Amino acid sequence: MNFGGIFDIDAKLKRLEELDRASQNPDIWNNPKEMQKIEKEKSTLAKVVGDWEKIEGQLGDFDVLVEMSEAGDEESFGELEREYPGVENAIGELETQSLLNGEMDSSSAYLTVNSGAGGTEACDWAGMIMRMYSRFAEKSGWKVGVVEMTDGDEAGIKSVTLHIEGPYAYGLLKAENGVHRLVRISPFDSNARRHTSFAAVHAWPEVDDDVDVEVKNEDLRIDTYRASGKGGQHVNKTDSAVRMTHEPSGIVVQCQSERSQIQNREKCMKMLKAALFEKEMERRQAEKEATESQKKANEWGSQIRSYVLHPYQMVKDHRTNFESGNPQNVLDGDLSKFVESFLKEQAGGGEAN
Repeated sequence: MNFGGIFDIDAKLKRLEELDRASQNPDIWNNPKEMQKIEKEKSTLAKVVGDWEKIEGQLGDFDVLVEMSEAGDEESFGELEREYPGVENAIGELETQSLLNGEMDSSSAYLTVNSGAGGTEACDWAGMIMRMYSRFAEKSGWKVGVVEMTDGDEAGIKSVTLHIEGPYAYGLLKAENGVHRLVRISPFDSNARRHTSFAAVHAWPEVDDDVDVEVKNEDLRIDTYRASGKGGQHVNKTDSAVRMTHEPSGIVVQCQSERSQIQNREKCMKMLKAALFEKEMERRQAEKEATESQKKANEWGSQIRSYVLHPYQMVKDHRTNFESGNPQNVLDGDLSKFVESFLKEQAGGGEAN
């Protein structure tokens, strides 16, 4: 397989050289925003090039092992069997990256989880979902920060907003948008009955400061409140948390992760611009496809994926029909095959194996 062709690797290497030269220009050193932008693009390109070079090396070693095993070297055959799954996974990840060619796919992301129907059960499920995406982010080498979180009354969380920072975070996490359904024996039910819970997930891309998104002051309603999380004495004793409502669109963002109200306002504005930018992208896509996409309610019949822990063990994506018989691995962040199958389905390439 010509991975260089998939990624137009020569163009990416040339762009990396241009960025390296630009970062060495003394004039850039006096422009922190421009320098940050250059370093961010370098980081994204370096990951793509690094992944490509790694798999090229693995395939070269693999070819040698094949030749040796065909010549009757039993030790090489055994090593070939051990190495094959890793090489297969690496190829799958590289093919998935090749599908991430959307305008904002390479960006970092914000991801929200909201508990749906099911009360305490749903709040606990939302907490499990947050942990799943945190683990997925860690496995992907991304940084995770909690922007805002509202705890459940008895367990779990009512809602959370995560900032997930890393190359292609949005491109991969957009596959998770929708309602996630859990079926299990409730740990909160003394009669050990089976319960069904729902949680809604939505990811949108982080946008750079130079992206032109107009936000008029008269369109905003800004509320401040006392942070409710476990953020230390200062966080809990001042009205530092900020909720920002963009009235024309109905978009609401909130932040309580910073110590000062000013910093939380700045983060809210950044999230709002990102959400408005994504909304505009969705509008353009809807016009292009001549269809209106609607967010589904957190209830029966609207889920994109089901996680069944009882009476059998299975996770199934209802968009692609991809299944896993190991829910615990999935809840521990093993989402790559689900994401891959969704992206291939969108591109018309069928399911992941």
